[in-house]
Order: sequence, then C-alpha cells, then structure tokens
Amino acid sequence: MPEATPLQLFQRDHCPLCDRALAVLAEARAPDFDTIWIDDDAALETRYGHRVPVLRVSDGRELDWPFDAPTLRRFISA
Repeated sequence: MPEATPLQLFQRDHCPLCDRALAVLAEARAPDFDTIWIDDDAALETRYGHRVPVLRVSDGRELDWPFDAPTLRRFISA
C-alpha cells in the first residue's frame, strides 16, 4: 500500500479561496500534497463545508484559511 502524502488540502470546486490557497502553497514552496475534494462527500461537507480551504498534516493538525506563506511554512515545519 503506498504511503499517504503528509499534506492534504481540503477544497471544493469553484472556490476562489481555494485558488488563493493554492497560490500560497506555491509561494511557500510547500511539498507535494493531496487534494481532497469535499463536494460529493456528505461527511467531509459537514466537517469542512464552511472552513475550506483547510490544510491538514499527517499528525492531524489543521490550518484553516486564511493563511500566508510564512504562516504555512511554520505550520508545516512544526
């Protein structure tokens, strides 16, 4: 079984804030991440619907939007 990517970005289709979060991830030179689309998953919609975009690391910590590149780098390295 392949190892999970340590970062996951929860987002939805047609989400301008999600597009901005992707730009911040690029600016921060974040490592590879998995995109988790919440649109068609009722449980994820309930948990993240009003919070997306949300970045989660493998230890379960989550970073809600808004975040900038320095905040993102600190979050990832903590």
